[in-house]
Amino acid sequence: MNIQNAQLEVDNWIKEHGVRYFNELTNMAQLTEEVGEVARIIARRYGEQSEKESDKDKDLGEELADVVFVVLCLANQTGIDLQEAFDRKMDKKAKRDHDRHHNNDKLK
Repeated sequence: MNIQNAQLEVDNWIKEHGVRYFNELTNMAQLTEEVGEVARIIARRYGEQSEKESDKDKDLGEELADVVFVVLCLANQTGIDLQEAFDRKMDKKAKRDHDRHHNNDKLK
């Protein structure tokens, strides 16, 4: 599935199952909350903090999908073609960073 299809699928889901999009500020707060859930799993599962028993069954993939869902909502409601924006970003990064990381002694 490409990003345009994902945006369409989210929009269709909102129309079929939701009442409407939450406003942009609410979705931004929701995005922050979802990113926080991802951060908690990463910090406890891969970082130095011990993982609480209640967090051991958390699905990182599902939490990342929650982040993507809200990002797609924000793109839809602000008129952003995220596929186009992503393609532009990847092109920019490829040109700007082509040798940057290869020449970084910290990464060797």
